[in-house]
Amino acid sequence: MRYYIVAGEASGDLHASNLIKAIRQMDPAAAFRGCGGDLMRDAGAELLLHYKDMAFMGFWEVFVNLKTVLGNIKRCKTDIMEWNPDVLVLVDYPGFNFVTGGMSEVTFHKSVHPNSVLRFETNRKRIGRTSVP
Repeated sequence: MRYYIVAGEASGDLHASNLIKAIRQMDPAAAFRGCGGDLMRDAGAELLLHYKDMAFMGFWEVFVNLKTVLGNIKRCKTDIMEWNPDVLVLVDYPGFNFVTGGMSEVTFHKSVHPNSVLRFETNRKRIGRTSVP
């Protein structure tokens, strides 16, 4: 299975890396890609963007960097569509994932909560749910 994970801060990176490790125990052939940090990369994910290049806090900082924020959203959406994952997992980072998650409703039919993994066949039919601690 192919998993695309978006985590935009250090705590999300930690949770996502633990998720990657847990999935690897169940499916050693799983492939991971997304946006996150060093822990996700060390757990085996290929990173499109590092969260340090994505994280802007507060209204003014987001406003000043709006072109970068919108560019990151576009890059992430494009990468998701091109990589065509079986599962999209959005961890923390509500502002970014709110926009990215809106796309997932169309593409994946269901948003994935950070404490669970929804498994899909290649035609995106839901085949099960596995909780991950």
